[in-house]
Amino acid sequence: MTSLFSQLGLSQQRVQCLEKLGFSEPTPIQVQAIPILLEGKDIIGQAQTGTGKTAAFSLPILERIDPKSKAVQALILTPTRELALQVSQSIQSFKANPSIFVLPIYGGQSIDRQITQIRRGAQVLVGTPGRVLDLLNRGVLVLDQLMCFVLDEADEMLNMGFIPDVRLILGRVPETRQTAFFSATMPPEIYRLTKQFLKDPVTVSIKQAQASPLQIRQIAYRVPRLSARAAVLQTVLELEDPDTAIIFVQTRREAADLTNRLQSAGYSVDEYHGDLSQSQRERLLWRFRQKQVRWVVATDIAARGIHVDDLTHVINYDVPDSQESYVHRIGRTGRAGNEGVAITLAHTSERWKMRQIENHVRQEIPVLPTPTRAQIEERRLEKLTGEMREALMGERLASFLPMISSLSEEYDIRAIAAAALQMAFDHYPAITTQLEEELETARPIKNNKVIKVDRPQQVSSTSQR
Repeated sequence: MTSLFSQLGLSQQRVQCLEKLGFSEPTPIQVQAIPILLEGKDIIGQAQTGTGKTAAFSLPILERIDPKSKAVQALILTPTRELALQVSQSIQSFKANPSIFVLPIYGGQSIDRQITQIRRGAQVLVGTPGRVLDLLNRGVLVLDQLMCFVLDEADEMLNMGFIPDVRLILGRVPETRQTAFFSATMPPEIYRLTKQFLKDPVTVSIKQAQASPLQIRQIAYRVPRLSARAAVLQTVLELEDPDTAIIFVQTRREAADLTNRLQSAGYSVDEYHGDLSQSQRERLLWRFRQKQVRWVVATDIAARGIHVDDLTHVINYDVPDSQESYVHRIGRTGRAGNEGVAITLAHTSERWKMRQIENHVRQEIPVLPTPTRAQIEERRLEKLTGEMREALMGERLASFLPMISSLSEEYDIRAIAAAALQMAFDHYPAITTQLEEELETARPIKNNKVIKVDRPQQVSSTSQR
């Protein structure tokens, strides 16, 4: 395998820029895609998120941009605002030439400001389909000098219903342009799109040796009744006590309802979904990264914009419908060499989905029983003991010693310590009577042995895509 960017055909200026950014070795998708794109060929790149796709298409684009011309020379379509920002920021860091302007265009921001910026000149545009189409229809966005068109996260474009807009945009770009499609999967609709709009494309497919990273501990908790899913989640959060977590749900309504429930119980949590304005999303992301919010309840599509390197937990509120979605979700934890935990809440009716996921990730995922009150209280005491040990080593301890001396004239020193611990313990969110009743009704009359998902005898060929 090529070991250095300089051997892929990139200019010395670009290689030096990458070295300053700390990039020394290209990823497999970069090794295969960059030379093809530098030759001007159309390409279909199939690889999971997090494999370096952005650099794979943006580095060749930057090599071919004419900085003297202010016309739009490259257009990159992304399914979400957050991804448009992320991609544009990456290209900005790679460009090495101050005369090249990269502009993100998406809804939720002033279109007048974006119009002004386009008229001033921007060689690279990164945008969402709706805003790009709006600017085209207004006659502001002119693509007659476009040399490269990139469709990023094509399968997500399909899931979000943007393919009609993509077709309209592709119908407005010059036929002489180079076209690149990048997608984690290749649904039939995307395949038909490639046949219609790409010319003799080269297909590059990167297969991951392990469908899910080894540094992610994958477990599931049993949901005895569907109506008890929220109660089970609350007990799991108590038992696992994630430092940071994304809790994936199916709908915006679920995100709102679950967030309200957890906030009412005293947890540090907020919701993240498509109904939020761009400023609300950016504010929440900032708070999440600053650890002002511990947990975020998010829908799949909105969560495309959440990137936190030290995320400790990913929680699937229910079992995802597709194996690829499962892998994409859990891949948000266990990054940069850190260990992560992926938890799925699984009802008996979802056990077949769990079997398919196990086939796909090629490992067994143990399904544990619903946590009990005794387990939760034991976990709380363990945490409290750890906090006590830290406090005993801290500098603030001395300021409380006079109070202890005063109280010890009346009470036994062990009773004073126990009272302090009780006060600290009582500050945890209460395990309410309502929650206990929900769990008691839901809990099956079985012992607490681990319930394991039956392993299928044979792995189908489709599960190893």
